[in-house]
Amino acid sequence: MEQHVITEILNRPLSRELLSRDVTRLAYVALDGTPRSIPISFTWNGTEIVLCTTKNAPKLPALRKNPMVALTIDTEVHPPAILLLRGRAELDVVDGIPDEYLQINGSYQMTPEQRVTWEAEVRSLYDGMVRIVITPTWAKLIDFDNTLPTAVEELIRQRAERENT
Repeated sequence: MEQHVITEILNRPLSRELLSRDVTRLAYVALDGTPRSIPISFTWNGTEIVLCTTKNAPKLPALRKNPMVALTIDTEVHPPAILLLRGRAELDVVDGIPDEYLQINGSYQMTPEQRVTWEAEVRSLYDGMVRIVITPTWAKLIDFDNTLPTAVEELIRQRAERENT
């Protein structure tokens, strides 16, 4: 998929809304060859999805072996809004707590006192983290008004062809 198409999809208002959510589902292939899909907090910096995780997370060896991933960000209403992304995960081991991790968790509702306690706990627990940075190489926005899953679009086209014969 060409970059200008990806950029156009990601700049749509609904995509921007979805990219401001708290949680995505990260799909990758585990070391045993089986698929995994896990919920994980994220932030969007305008060009990349940034996830943060512990340095001992089981997903890291799998991502080092096969960095190709898929992400799903969606809503819990009917009809759902769904942003599907694909890309390559780049791993960046950092000392301390990445700013993105603090931003990611900044969207949860906490009182100022809870925030101070949470941040102190995080800083005492982690001596470093791994930033997982994903630049989208493919994107699809499904809103069920203007865009549909590809298979449903195909069924609608087939039905129209049958009705016109």
